[in-house]
Amino acid sequence: MPFSSFQAVKWWLAHHVGLAKDALHIYVALGLFFGSCWLFRWPVRSWKPWAAVLLAALAGEAWDLRDTIVYRTRINLAANWHDIWNTLFWPSAIVLLARFTPLFRR
Repeated sequence: MPFSSFQAVKWWLAHHVGLAKDALHIYVALGLFFGSCWLFRWPVRSWKPWAAVLLAALAGEAWDLRDTIVYRTRINLAANWHDIWNTLFWPSAIVLLARFTPLFRR
């Protein structure tokens, strides 16, 4: 079955890093979250790094849906939703901890 380069990269990462796709969502989300904090000097308590992760998660799932349509595979919206919340869980928890606890304060 043919698939897009995006799917090929995800498969390659999962295969060569030795992590499940769910775990890759978590690592990519945390890398994007903390990477955008570092790159743009955004505080961890800001909504901006969280929004960057949200946009990336939505873009990735949109691409997955596009591939599902193009390659005529079964659409599974529950799996797409699972990927979005799985990706956003730890960035959301970190933003909430940074805003409402002294954990990330100087």
